[in-house]
Amino acid sequence: MSSDEPMDARPAHAPPEAAPTDPYAVMRSKGFLMLLVIAAVLGVVISAGAYGFLKGVSRLQKALYTDLPRGLGFHGVPEWWPLPLLGLAGVLVALTIRYLPGTGGHEPAEGLKTRGTAAAAELPGVLLAAVASLCLGAVIGPEAPLITLGGGVALAAFRLLRPDSPAQVQGVVAASGSFAAISALLGSPLIGAFLLMEASGLGGAMLELVLLPGLIAAGIGALVFIGLGNWAGFGVGTLTIPDLPHEGRPDLAQFGWALVIGVAAAFLGTAVQRGALWLKPHVAGRRLLWTPLAGLAVAGLAIAYAEGTGKDASDVLFSGQDALPHLLLHHGQYTAGALTLLIACKGLGYGLSLSAFRGGPIFPSLFIGAAGGIALSHLPGLPFVAGAAMGMGALSVALLKLPTTCVLLATLLLGSDGVTVMPLVIVAVVVCHVTVSRLVPAPAGAGMPGGGAGGTSSRNAR
Repeated sequence: MSSDEPMDARPAHAPPEAAPTDPYAVMRSKGFLMLLVIAAVLGVVISAGAYGFLKGVSRLQKALYTDLPRGLGFHGVPEWWPLPLLGLAGVLVALTIRYLPGTGGHEPAEGLKTRGTAAAAELPGVLLAAVASLCLGAVIGPEAPLITLGGGVALAAFRLLRPDSPAQVQGVVAASGSFAAISALLGSPLIGAFLLMEASGLGGAMLELVLLPGLIAAGIGALVFIGLGNWAGFGVGTLTIPDLPHEGRPDLAQFGWALVIGVAAAFLGTAVQRGALWLKPHVAGRRLLWTPLAGLAVAGLAIAYAEGTGKDASDVLFSGQDALPHLLLHHGQYTAGALTLLIACKGLGYGLSLSAFRGGPIFPSLFIGAAGGIALSHLPGLPFVAGAAMGMGALSVALLKLPTTCVLLATLLLGSDGVTVMPLVIVAVVVCHVTVSRLVPAPAGAGMPGGGAGGTSSRNAR
């Protein structure tokens, strides 16, 4: 491949067609050491950008859904308030996808796709679609835009410095940018590494060659993220939820619940994704009409939940990343009926958002899974911490198809309890993953949406 050929001609994160016979010879070279230095520098820049992006999204959400109605003279947030904001989100996302280069990022209904790197001209559209979706209330997460923006910015910067570099080196640099961006969100370079390895299907001799620059970018990026949090006075964000009750050792009844939760999550996750994939072509056919209508439907679901339970509509809106700690720490304030309605409304909103908006699928699945596990904990034999952990792991793997990452995410969130419940989470994740593979068999010549580790040749051909 010539240096002039666009990166899109071959997936940037995919393994090369012919791996070197001695990868350690590459590691001993001066060029590889220089690549590590470049990855470290990019880790600083991209993690700082990811920090600004995440904090900006959080501040805009609060400004639009809390400060603005008060500034307009309302006493509290009116129940109808999500309607105009989500309608506006639909209009902005539709206009971005239609008129700006690219498609505003990948289709989230297809799972978490990390292969290929967006061209520099496509990055403004990815950023605008993500900000409109995340800040105005769509049930979607920030991870996919961060991966795309991190990889795209890293590749664009590297091409300015080394325009004649080989395509393989450009792919490693792009992957390093994605590593740095996602580790800032997930709070752990290792979690980001596992996620991108599983999602991109990296393996074999090239694994270390891509992993080392990615890890150094992610590790240094995490330090920058911590430093910026302390300097700006926002503190250091973390996914770990403190002050949860101590979880005892798993027993036989809880392992039985792991089987039940794994199967139930497979059916629920499959229904959400199949619904989103069914709606996606209809939305794409008349995007300027159906994307705003999808936003209004999500707002209607949030209003229905608030009316039916007396809880805040924000439980249904947004990714659930910020609301998940409140749900776990105040689970006693949610009746089984309220949790059931929350699962139904956020699940429907999740499917609509996957089909029409731009973002990632991780955090809504974690939130809905946790709500499902807590709802089941009202039944005998299932502590709520174990139920929430199994629900998070199982439902996230139903959407992502990345079992190792989903186990790590579900246990990371629970701090010290995560180690205790990890065997239960593993069982639930494996049961769900296998059940989903039976519910949605891969058709000939095409992989399952969102493909995970150990991808087939049909998945690699995507």
